[in-house]
Amino acid sequence: MTLTRIVSQTRFETLSVLRNGEQLLLSVIFPLGLLVFLAKTPLLTGLGVIDSGTDPLAIAVPGALSLSLASSAFTGQAIATAFDRRYGVLRQLATTPLGTSGLILGKLGAVIVVIVIQYALVLAVAVALGFRGPVDVLGLVVTTLLGTAALLSLGLLMAGTVRAEATLAATNLIWVLMAGVGGLIIAHPGEWGTVVGYLPSGALGDAMRSAIGDGGTDIKAIIVLLVWGLVGTLAARRWFRFE
Repeated sequence: MTLTRIVSQTRFETLSVLRNGEQLLLSVIFPLGLLVFLAKTPLLTGLGVIDSGTDPLAIAVPGALSLSLASSAFTGQAIATAFDRRYGVLRQLATTPLGTSGLILGKLGAVIVVIVIQYALVLAVAVALGFRGPVDVLGLVVTTLLGTAALLSLGLLMAGTVRAEATLAATNLIWVLMAGVGGLIIAHPGEWGTVVGYLPSGALGDAMRSAIGDGGTDIKAIIVLLVWGLVGTLAARRWFRFE
């Protein structure tokens, strides 16, 4: 496995995502739509998430960024990898020097490139809507890297062990649950909020809201993401099957 092979795989994976209309809908259109909807409607105030005098962009921006990351790192990659596996593409890659580690690193690189594009679009729209921070850049970078590693490894674990049709159904359902009740977009109070705080989606949401809305770093959420990333990576390397 060499850096050249990983870079080539990253380029291939990135172009595949950018040329796929369904993945662009999931990764770009939905997060931007969520950003504008939460910023321009009284939904957050009506749900009691924020007070009437609080800027809704403080919740809408980290929510849109978290949804962007989850869409690309988990749902999009899991579905694409599962169908590549079904159609024998992964079996062909298994015969090359790339190997499982190279495949995972290539997909990780592609997801990071796509996420950078997503973040640029979301932040550009947010600024146009009046968002002025605060933003903890270091916290945002660490959250993005650890969140990507955690969700991508779990997505690849599912894609490499479950049939493609089941992966398609399950990842879309999980995406909806993460967005709705998984703490990805808004924090949940009480015992449920405590529970989801230890899940990848809840930890990602908490860390992102801390970095974007509060301008700080949620150490607990960062540690949770780190643990999930390590567990997911080890599990994917152990059980991922090319066919």
